[in-house]
Amino acid sequence: MIKSIKAIGTDSSTHPLQVFSIQRRGLLPDDVEMEILYCGICHSDLHQVKNDFGASHYPMVPGHEIVGRVTAVGSEVKKFNVGDFAAVGCIVDSCGTCPACERDLQQFCAHGTTLSFNTPDKHLGGMTLGGFAQTYVCKERYTLKMPHFDDMAAAAPLLCAGITVYSPLKHWQAGPGKVVGVLGIGGLGHVAIKIARAMGAQVVVYTTSQAKVADAKRLGAHEAVLTSDADQMKKFAGKVDLIIDTVSGKHDINAYLQQLAIDGTVVLVGLPPEPIEIGAFNVVKGRRSFAGSNIGGIDETQEMLAFCAEHNITADIEMITADQVNEAFERLEKGDVKYRFVIDMSTLN
Repeated sequence: MIKSIKAIGTDSSTHPLQVFSIQRRGLLPDDVEMEILYCGICHSDLHQVKNDFGASHYPMVPGHEIVGRVTAVGSEVKKFNVGDFAAVGCIVDSCGTCPACERDLQQFCAHGTTLSFNTPDKHLGGMTLGGFAQTYVCKERYTLKMPHFDDMAAAAPLLCAGITVYSPLKHWQAGPGKVVGVLGIGGLGHVAIKIARAMGAQVVVYTTSQAKVADAKRLGAHEAVLTSDADQMKKFAGKVDLIIDTVSGKHDINAYLQQLAIDGTVVLVGLPPEPIEIGAFNVVKGRRSFAGSNIGGIDETQEMLAFCAEHNITADIEMITADQVNEAFERLEKGDVKYRFVIDMSTLN
């Protein structure tokens, strides 16, 4: 039976978000239904609402950092019981059979990944509607078991920010004996610092803000480099094994390629709107690489949650109520948040 619920969304890239009614599908045999407790606000939510990528569909309900409590399960569900904490991240479906899906890389599904919002809805038609809502219904295979965190709200951003940085840190083998740079201290960067430190790496943060140098060390960085200071940049030139680049604005990537050791890699996880120019000698010299990474698969996301729970890693958040969402989006656009907004969805009534 289709259910009508309240959600926060918009019908246009130029209109503010508002409360309206949406529909959720009735439970299929392999579905999990949850009451949403908390939903993080990611910068990509802002991009999608503003149609910055040119592929937005309206009406839109954003939200893909979803933590909730299970309220019902389908007849074939085995991993979840009513009352369990559960979570939904970016991915809610994929073909399951292509080479990418078989490798737990559903984000690269050859037939198209179904995201938690703004992608075609295979069940109700139209587009998927996200976690700025009272409930969510998701296939068991794509629903995550939420381990215990002392602050469940602060764990919500791990569903996107956490996996976005955990996946490349793991893939490029961050750990003891490695120097890992983190470029930018924001929603992604501040979590990357914590995870890289927990993996045992020496962590160096690159920031344009003198005010964030002390905060970088509070978050777990061993060193913080002010990128406008040439002497500070020289200190690590040729010494960094891996740099996680979280910057979504225009920036000179060549300055950071020059920080790399032999066989080092800069991995872009931010989404700059303009093409990036790379000087040939900055990659040829030292056999350096420039790469990218995009979220992570379902099993890897579950692994990331377990790792963060074990190491007591959560995001630094500012909790807001449902009626503060537009203000939060305005502040996010200005970079005025340390470091992630999370909506208390119990205030949506």
